Amino acid sequence: MKKSGLLIAMMFLFAFSTSCKTAQKAVAAKTDSEKTSKKKPKFKSYSKVIPTDAITDDGLFKTHQVEEDFFYEIPNNMLEKDMLWVTRIAQIPSNLGGGYMNAGSKTNQQVVAWERFQNKILLKIKSYSEVALDSTAAIGNSVKVNNYEPIMYAFDIEAFSSDSTAVVINVTKFLSTDVPSISGLGSRLRKQYKVRSLDKDRSFINSVKSFPENIEVKQDFTFTAAEPPSNSSVGSISMQVNQSMILLPEVPMQPRLFDSRVGFFTVDQIDYSSKALKADEKTYIRRWRLEPKDPEAYARGELVEPIKPIIYYLDPGTPENLKEYIKQGIEDWQKPFETAGFKNAIIARDAPTPEEDPEFSPEDIRYSVVRYVASTTRNAVGPSVSDPRSGEIIESDIIWYHNHLRSYRNRYLLETGAANPSARTLDTDTEEMGEMMRQVIAHEVGHALGFPHNMAASFAYNVEDYRDGTFTQENGIAASLMDYARYNYIAQPGDENIRFVRQMGPYDHYAANWGGYRVIPEATSPEEEVATLNSWIMEKAGDPVYKFGRQSSRFDPQSQTESIGNDPIKASTYGMKNLKYVAQNLPLWTSNQTDNYDDLQELYGELLGVYSRYAGHVVTNVGGVNEDLKKHHKQELFIVR
Repeated sequence: MKKSGLLIAMMFLFAFSTSCKTAQKAVAAKTDSEKTSKKKPKFKSYSKVIPTDAITDDGLFKTHQVEEDFFYEIPNNMLEKDMLWVTRIAQIPSNLGGGYMNAGSKTNQQVVAWERFQNKILLKIKSYSEVALDSTAAIGNSVKVNNYEPIMYAFDIEAFSSDSTAVVINVTKFLSTDVPSISGLGSRLRKQYKVRSLDKDRSFINSVKSFPENIEVKQDFTFTAAEPPSNSSVGSISMQVNQSMILLPEVPMQPRLFDSRVGFFTVDQIDYSSKALKADEKTYIRRWRLEPKDPEAYARGELVEPIKPIIYYLDPGTPENLKEYIKQGIEDWQKPFETAGFKNAIIARDAPTPEEDPEFSPEDIRYSVVRYVASTTRNAVGPSVSDPRSGEIIESDIIWYHNHLRSYRNRYLLETGAANPSARTLDTDTEEMGEMMRQVIAHEVGHALGFPHNMAASFAYNVEDYRDGTFTQENGIAASLMDYARYNYIAQPGDENIRFVRQMGPYDHYAANWGGYRVIPEATSPEEEVATLNSWIMEKAGDPVYKFGRQSSRFDPQSQTESIGNDPIKASTYGMKNLKYVAQNLPLWTSNQTDNYDDLQELYGELLGVYSRYAGHVVTNVGGVNEDLKKHHKQELFIVR
């Protein structure tokens, strides 16, 4: 009985234990089930992320503002599309960058694409410096894996649109923090001003606006800095930065291959799908896309308007008395464009008023603007933004610094005063000053059209021709406006009807025609254009009027900065003779009239610089080398004489 009782007891205990474990498992399973049912879904509902009271702007992407947060609603068909991202300064503190940074200055440009990876959207930076232009070539895979695209930022997907055709991401943190690749303050300036960090309490997103082809963002940023460029007591640098993102053409413009015998700014690519026994370096010129509205009329040789003209707007801050000359400088390029077959290809307009267009912004990448900068800097520049896939210029800003007028007044007096009585004053005639400004603006627009300096253009004319009124009135002082030939310093006292200021020349017409603004309809690839382009060059071969001289050729007497005439020794002899006359009379023309010696001191200093330049033009002939570019594309050959 005892054994059987013990056995029964043990069986009872085993059954009880088993039932307890089963119950525990059931409880555990129930708990896990409850946890699973309570687990948050991966994505929120659209209405929860974007409520009905959100401020929505429809364009390239829908942008939404929900209280202090900003969201992008990116259509699926916009993922993996090439977009150009341009960072500019919209408002700037005094003296930042030492005078060569201003409202409108570009600090970076890059091609980006939005891509989905699992539950994230990646903003990736793309490069077109190394490519496989033949998309069917297997080596394209190698190009891709050996040029891995960096990720600028990664965003969590917050929600999907109601029809699942778009993803919603929160861009607030991205746009309100200091992201190096889109910062308005580079590493050099951070080091110079001892910048420590971005002050989040004084930094915020000012606005986000969406348009059909682009999105524009303005950020107000304040950085703590030990040695700021101005307002040092505040210990910080405040600036407004504009971020532009524009959709690039689905099909890039057909590129035009560069030829070193005609001057152009360029973009470079290395093509690994080339049939050559090495990677093939392709260099394309930078140019605007001009396409005829009426291709048939264009083919018949008629002047035709372009589908999309180049339009420059004048900065709303431009002084009223200067607008006329700026517009003339812009539209002076209409004549070279006519040589290329287009009429009304470049147009100058006043910026719209807030009443006419409340959305207009000079930083908006859709607009090219002549920026008038309140700065003591004496300069003007003509930068542009281009598509690295093809060289197509997308937008440009011409920068005119206010005090540059004084530079031209001084040089006008010093270099032409001996032969030009109207230059012998500190109060230069308004129309003469306007004509100088007009030519400088035209020069900078030339840069924005793709043309670099052509330092050989002033070597095209005989020295004695500069003393001929008829010749100078017709031809100016160089064969190209893109030379650094500002004034006729050769003309002597008593020479009559002389033009002293530069102007558009025959080379400018030739380069505009050659450089992509003359359409070659029968050519369906860059290579098919080469024979025609080469024939145009050979037609002008040997004529110095159509020669291009590189600014980098500092050893070449034919291509000297600020030099005019085909005999630098003779030209400088005339120039120095004029300077001696000017030096003797400077007090009479300046301090004797004003009883103020500041201008006289400034002019004496600049006169020494001019004298040194004239001497330098002679010195370059000692051991100098004449460089005559002979071969098209990247291989530049020259003859030493």
